[in-house]
Amino acid sequence: MKKDIHPEFHVVVFEDMAGNKFLTRSTKTSKDTTTYEGVEYPVIKIAVSSASHPFYTGEQRFVDTAGRVDKFNKKFNLGKK
Repeated sequence: MKKDIHPEFHVVVFEDMAGNKFLTRSTKTSKDTTTYEGVEYPVIKIAVSSASHPFYTGEQRFVDTAGRVDKFNKKFNLGKK
């Protein structure tokens, strides 16, 4: 392998919106930190992971991360009669 052309890998924790965490290595890092099994690591927040995705869990779960449903209801005045 050629030297000095490969990105640096860091140990990070990925955390989805449901609160599931998993430890892995990534080229991406973060200034935010979390404690995982007693050790502090950089944390990268993600919307959905395999631990919370309906295809893998068999559950229907709705995660509205950007407030799109409220914005739609407000725009079309739904839910107010």
